[in-house]
Amino acid sequence: MTHAPPRAPASIYVAGLFAMGYTEFYIFLIPLYGLSLGMGASEIGLLVGARSLLAVFLSIHIGVLMDRFGTRRVTLFFVWTAMALAPVFPLILWFWPLWMLQVVNGGALSFAWSGSQTLIAQLAEGEAESIGRFSFFARIGTTVAPILVGIAWDCGGAWPSYMLGFAWGALLTIALLRAPEAQIAPADASARRPPIRFRARDALPRLPNYVHCFALMAIPAVATTMAIIFLRTATNGVQSSLYVVYLNGVGLTGTSIGILFAAIEITSGLGSLFAGRAMRLGDPQRTMLTGTVLSILLISVTPFIGAIFALLLLAQALRGWLQGVVQPLMFSVQAKAVGRYRQGSVVGLRQTMNRLAAIVIPPAMGAIADLWGAGSSFVILGALLLLLSAPVALITHRAPRSETSAVLSQPQSPQTEAR
Repeated sequence: MTHAPPRAPASIYVAGLFAMGYTEFYIFLIPLYGLSLGMGASEIGLLVGARSLLAVFLSIHIGVLMDRFGTRRVTLFFVWTAMALAPVFPLILWFWPLWMLQVVNGGALSFAWSGSQTLIAQLAEGEAESIGRFSFFARIGTTVAPILVGIAWDCGGAWPSYMLGFAWGALLTIALLRAPEAQIAPADASARRPPIRFRARDALPRLPNYVHCFALMAIPAVATTMAIIFLRTATNGVQSSLYVVYLNGVGLTGTSIGILFAAIEITSGLGSLFAGRAMRLGDPQRTMLTGTVLSILLISVTPFIGAIFALLLLAQALRGWLQGVVQPLMFSVQAKAVGRYRQGSVVGLRQTMNRLAAIVIPPAMGAIADLWGAGSSFVILGALLLLLSAPVALITHRAPRSETSAVLSQPQSPQTEAR
């Protein structure tokens, strides 16, 4: 008998819009605020990077807390933390206090977004179509948030901008409160336990939790998707650094570059709506790898396109659509591979790998560009990423398709998932 996953409530899609937009809101705002205080480029760079610091070390710990205490409860705590810190930003006029505030606030925003991802995976039981819709609404948030904060900044500067951030968090709170809490692992198959009481010592990370989370990579589906996440993050890193430098060098205006960036966001959102159908077309792991390899090729051919805007726009649109299809597939494969009661753990592991890649890859790309130039770097990086794709392809090819299909189509028992 085929297991039909429950339909995710509309409120969780609204939460996805505000959760991812919440992060983009502050990413866009902190450079403007730093510049208004007269800070230099290096100081602003440190402020931007500070938001990832806690996510690298604590994403797994927070994911475990979501599995133990309830995803919505933990997510709301971090949403409220970010709301409380919003009016503090305009009061801080010095670099190091602002850096510390950015570390804490960035962690809260990251964990709120992780919680929203975990909640949709739990409520939809990893079903790709629902996760695709969630990703579509999340892309709306990333598109709308910078526009709104830009208007608020132009109208009144820091205070109205950060108070708009407070209001954004309030709307996210309403959406989360209207969404149901996901079931916590029962003590046995026939019992449902209420959320356990939080103790002060639970706030401290524990080494066994990290060991158990990294052990999830022994599951082939999890290991494959983590490798694909690394490759995907690498292509995004190329776009946010070398891509902009190269396009500026060949004479494209800021407006033209902005249109290219908007194209990938729009088509990514549209592509995510196709994820459910892509899940049913064939082996999802091979689909993910194929889409990622094509994305690498599309960003690597940039120097061969030159300044032909129509071709650059086409490449961006295709790459965005492929990434939009692949992202929900990754989330769905991981969610179904680990079971209902380890969703926070696998999202924490995913965020850890994502943040590590985001920290390590840009400096490596900058070093290559300094040695061989921006144009040649696309080819070098593309070749390296394709080389890294080879072992992933080998694992995917050797994995029995029947085993993969069984993992993705059959629900696990509570006893198995709770282990």
